[in-house]
Amino acid sequence: MRQRRAPGQLRLLAAGAFMALGGWLPWVYTQAGAVSGAVGGGLWVFYVGMLAIAGALLPPRLHRVAMVQAALSAVVAIVLPVWQVVHVLQLVGVQGWLPGPGLVLSAFGGVLALIAARQLHSGAPRPAAVAG
Repeated sequence: MRQRRAPGQLRLLAAGAFMALGGWLPWVYTQAGAVSGAVGGGLWVFYVGMLAIAGALLPPRLHRVAMVQAALSAVVAIVLPVWQVVHVLQLVGVQGWLPGPGLVLSAFGGVLALIAARQLHSGAPRPAAVAG
């Protein structure tokens, strides 16, 4: 018999794939060339992308564990790209660089993981109230 997935698990799987791919793609384009995410924060985003994929593959009865994994992945995958943009803006301003696809995919994967965490939380079965 095939188990149904908990609400949000497929979304978490997609988020993990976006984060894993975004961690390796270029995060910043400069006139000197592309800067890969793998030399900095992208490696951490790749790791939490793997954590998100693992959460998406858990059985539905472990939806709370998947929810925690989704939330942790979301925080890392949103904070690191935002920090990278702020850091580059402080260093050089808006001239001479462009965000790369890895930066955008990583942040998008983080937002998608956050939505999946909320969906896993709201789709969780509620304990029955005890009449007393």
